[in-house]
Amino acid sequence: MNQEKLAKLQAQVRIGGKGSARRKKKVVHRTATADDKKLQSSLKKLAVNNIAGIEEVNMIKDDGTVIHFNNPKVQASLSANTFAITGHAENKQLTEMLPGILSQLGADSLTSLRKLAEQFPRQGGSHVLPSLAQGSP
Repeated sequence: MNQEKLAKLQAQVRIGGKGSARRKKKVVHRTATADDKKLQSSLKKLAVNNIAGIEEVNMIKDDGTVIHFNNPKVQASLSANTFAITGHAENKQLTEMLPGILSQLGADSLTSLRKLAEQFPRQGGSHVLPSLAQGSP
């Protein structure tokens, strides 16, 4: 190797200036695929089983937003009390999901939905319905 290249490489290893200690190790940043492989291997150790037939998963947060998975891959290990839901997730507002999500809401979510409905101002003020007069023939 060339002496200039070697000196250049040695200079890059130092944290401070001349006379300071060299760094202990180079930090290698992981990619998302490496994290996914590690997660899958951990799930395999827990002996998770695939659960088929689940079309959607909705996780309702305290602030009224919903994490929505459409056609997720659901895995579960009842002995380890572990559930894994993987797939494309979307963050949506509770109002966007309303017609189809009403049957899935619990008591806590229904009270937050009532509070959300009270926040919206009533449209058009107070309307009095006119009485329909029956005319005699």
